[in-house]
Amino acid sequence: MPRDNKTPLIQKIAKQAHITFKGFKSSANGDNNLVADKHNELISLVTAARAADLKIFPRKTKPSSAAAGLQNPPVAYMHICETEVFSMGVFLLRAGASIPLHDHPGMNGMLKVLYGKVNVRCFDKLEDNLTVSTVPSRFEPPLAPFQMASLRRAVLRSVIEYSETSGPCLLTPVQDNLHQIDAVEGPAAFLDILAPPYNPDDERDCHYYKVLQTVAEGETDGKSNEEQKGEETDKEKEAWLLEVP
Repeated sequence: MPRDNKTPLIQKIAKQAHITFKGFKSSANGDNNLVADKHNELISLVTAARAADLKIFPRKTKPSSAAAGLQNPPVAYMHICETEVFSMGVFLLRAGASIPLHDHPGMNGMLKVLYGKVNVRCFDKLEDNLTVSTVPSRFEPPLAPFQMASLRRAVLRSVIEYSETSGPCLLTPVQDNLHQIDAVEGPAAFLDILAPPYNPDDERDCHYYKVLQTVAEGETDGKSNEEQKGEETDKEKEAWLLEVP
């Protein structure tokens, strides 16, 4: 039997992630087809990942332990490895927990659910050169003048539910780069790969955003949340985002 068959899957993923994303950095002078092949190899490995590969399982909580459960963080991170090329770890979400809308400046990424289900809302940021004529006159609730500098235009690309049998959710520096992740129907965990890693010194800091509603939207939108979600999955929807702490 080849030795590679004895290598743990998570180790294979780490090795392939390093090869793949190191190739991304040098692809300007290399073979783009080769880079795409290596990326597909990584996607294939990540798709096969399950919670058992990392020996993690959903935490069982008893009804009587609700008070104790409140002491546990809604979101935890289990670090696996980090190099200059990529970082990899596992996020564990308590039932009902959410990772707020955030970005990944200049980064590629993969999110693979290991157990449970998560709902992922992906946005693309549009140009930041806003003028008075491009900004809606009124938001609900109203914005203070100093908040205008933190206003961003974006487009909602997708709202998709992922489970352990789903393939990975992918992001690039320009597509699906902003996302919000919500645990659905119980606790969830997902493998997270980012390339290159966050690094404020290289202008790769994490920024958080709040989706705003204009007064016009509030006055004319009488549809239920379920109807709105259904429409959002069928078409791209422009949105206004406010960068928040």
